[in-house]
Amino acid sequence: MIPNMMICGTRRVSWAGAMLLMVLLAGGHVQAQNSGGDTAAHYKLYSVLYQRKAAEYRALCYQAYTLAERRLKEEILIAKKRNPKRKLAIITDLDETALDNSDYYAEQLLLGREYDGESWKAFTALGKAKAVPGAVSFFKTADLNKVRIAYLSNRKTDELVGTLANLRALGFPQADSAHLLLKTTTSSKEERRRSLQAQGYEVLLLLGDNLNDFEQEFEKQDMATRAATTDRKQALFGRRYIVLPNAIYGEWEDALTDYKRLEGAERKAKLKQNLQ
Repeated sequence: MIPNMMICGTRRVSWAGAMLLMVLLAGGHVQAQNSGGDTAAHYKLYSVLYQRKAAEYRALCYQAYTLAERRLKEEILIAKKRNPKRKLAIITDLDETALDNSDYYAEQLLLGREYDGESWKAFTALGKAKAVPGAVSFFKTADLNKVRIAYLSNRKTDELVGTLANLRALGFPQADSAHLLLKTTTSSKEERRRSLQAQGYEVLLLLGDNLNDFEQEFEKQDMATRAATTDRKQALFGRRYIVLPNAIYGEWEDALTDYKRLEGAERKAKLKQNLQ
């Protein structure tokens, strides 16, 4: 998934992890020092560090993909018994599900900036995102079992070349324009999911880091409704829906501020309200 807000530069980030730790020990990043710590970027420091440095993050990813592989094999057997000729597919999000973009967010923090479209496109054009732990092995298993992989992403169509190059360099199978469904007119993925089913595919699993990656009902819900909907659909998680960890951004973040773009003290106050 890709966030909807934020600013940037275009440099490469092989040293970003070490620099982030130095910034943390110094007590904050550049923009936080200049603004009293109220910027959105300041809140992301620990989230980015968690994704880049915490072994627990890697463990959660391996856990998700181990479960996904087990469920995939089970569903293939069930589907083949029903109809040996049925076309099978899985649908996966890209960002923070298959591709780890924490290098980008680390670089932005070091520059004292947030996400913005221009810098993000410069990053995706490089095709240097890392694979989420466990992802490549899982998708190779799907490919070996003749399951179609639909890489469904809200990256824009002008990011196609860099994205495909990134996927191929990392060894993801079926990395071509026929299998990569990018955003055109809407960020909702519902029509793209339905298009696959309209082609006669039985979708066995969906993978994502955002509830919107699974079905339309989760879109634009407030915090309480998101929680209630998740509770109501709990039987699907770990069976049909496989969730990857992402504490950096997502629909949950937008829901915290009622989908409003708040800044400074107003944003801080709204976030604190959610602690109650």
